[in-house]
Amino acid sequence: MSISVNETTFESVVLGSELPVLVHFWAPWCGLCKVITPLLNRFQTEWKDNVRLVDINADESLRLASAYRLTTLPTLLFIHQGQVCNRLDSFSGKDDLRLTLDTFMRQHTLSAETSDLVKIVPYS
Repeated sequence: MSISVNETTFESVVLGSELPVLVHFWAPWCGLCKVITPLLNRFQTEWKDNVRLVDINADESLRLASAYRLTTLPTLLFIHQGQVCNRLDSFSGKDDLRLTLDTFMRQHTLSAETSDLVKIVPYS
């Protein structure tokens, strides 16, 4: 299940999260936002211990919408350690969305695994 976040809770819930966060900017009038919500919930259930899903009502959080320069809704941001790693502003169907989300997670998982394996040895 997703967590509703607003401007007050954004920093602690999203930017302060140790887990990667999939941020779903939406609005009540956005039909596509409603269509993708079940898919996002299934994605979060499948990756449950590896990602946090949050919903932000863009109409009620105008400063966040402006800060992240939203031009369309829905917009998905994949944020890890306070940084936007990936952004998705357009959708061409459920299968495309699903593939993109799984790719985000695989990239993140792979980069996390390799960063643990790579040791930098100073040149002497």
